[in-house]
Amino acid sequence: MSDSALRLEGHERRLLLLGGLAAFCVVVFMTVDAGGKWDFVLPFRARKVATVLLVGYAIAVSTVLFQTVVENRVLTPAIMGFDTLYLLLQTSLLFFLGSRTMASLDSRLLFTVEVAIMVVFSAVLHRWLFEGGRRSVHLLLLTGVVLGVLFRSLSSFLQRLIAPGEFDFLQDRFFASFNNPDPDLLIVSALMTLGASVLGFSLMRTCDVLNLGRDVAINLGVDHRRTVSRLLAVVAVLVSVSTALVGPVTFFGLLVANLAHGLVRSHRHVHVLPAAVFLAVIGLLGGQLVLERVFSFGANLRVIIEFLGGLMFITLLMRGVLR
Repeated sequence: MSDSALRLEGHERRLLLLGGLAAFCVVVFMTVDAGGKWDFVLPFRARKVATVLLVGYAIAVSTVLFQTVVENRVLTPAIMGFDTLYLLLQTSLLFFLGSRTMASLDSRLLFTVEVAIMVVFSAVLHRWLFEGGRRSVHLLLLTGVVLGVLFRSLSSFLQRLIAPGEFDFLQDRFFASFNNPDPDLLIVSALMTLGASVLGFSLMRTCDVLNLGRDVAINLGVDHRRTVSRLLAVVAVLVSVSTALVGPVTFFGLLVANLAHGLVRSHRHVHVLPAAVFLAVIGLLGGQLVLERVFSFGANLRVIIEFLGGLMFITLLMRGVLR
């Protein structure tokens, strides 16, 4: 048997293992301590699982595709200012509309507006950064840092002007939460994610060519500018959906994307993307199970994810991945 065949079988075995672990987490999360109350437990937990699957899929796929476009394993869409934009957006809506008006608005309308604003922001930012020749990794990082500081400063300024009761309402919308998903928002999010995924999967093989570098891809016949624009549109929709649905999770995409590359040991997106999605599901559902059953909600999953992701980010920087 050839070495390439052995490598392919290795990829398949790892993907099957990760897929089995993800399925195991789903089954355990749905059934553990149900106590026979299936009529209540299954629908309630199914909404949580659907939210985790949708958000994990969106974060994993968007991060892998974004890293393919920028040709770097350190950068993620979250680092480019999406999270702080979400905070500024929520703060601005509360400041100008008030908590009562926000609570009375149709959640689907509010969700669509948030996604649309973040998609437009992404389109403008990416068009400016990727227009023309080769982009600079340092420019991308500097832009993300500057925008993050700007959005965070504006958010802090507005937060100082609102009443304490309004601020409490705002704080609840700042932190990623999978505990009480809105079924209507899940349907809208799923449709948006499906539309973006259809476009993304049509470019799967082209993404493999992009891994070879911009010049090589162009020499092999890839319309680089058009392909990058399409991929960035997919990334914008996926990141916007996940952020608007559960709030910001800054380093989670960096964590699962780099773990996927390390475990699968392949540059083909047909291997890396499923592995990243499976790892996202395992991390979110497995972590939630541990917090609920072992620590009795004594810890915050988001804090743990950000801590591990931050360690991954520092490790990659120290290893010289940023070039």
